[in-house]
Amino acid sequence: MKFSDIVTIDKDIQSGTPVFKGTRVPIQTLFWHIENGITIEEFLDDFPSVTREQAVQLLELSGKMVSMPKVIQFYETVA
Repeated sequence: MKFSDIVTIDKDIQSGTPVFKGTRVPIQTLFWHIENGITIEEFLDDFPSVTREQAVQLLELSGKMVSMPKVIQFYETVA
């Protein structure tokens, strides 16, 4: 799974804000929902153009990205 399979960044779509591929829904919207205790099911109800697979893949990919050595190094540098 690649980031580009899940996310589109295009200056002509939401001014270049990263969105779920094939939609105009910013990926940050999913994280905002989760941060505010809103379930994935509720998010999907609010944004039916996003598939469950897209949401789950983004969360899985985000988890992998946070565990990458360069991210850990960055955290140790700024913490």
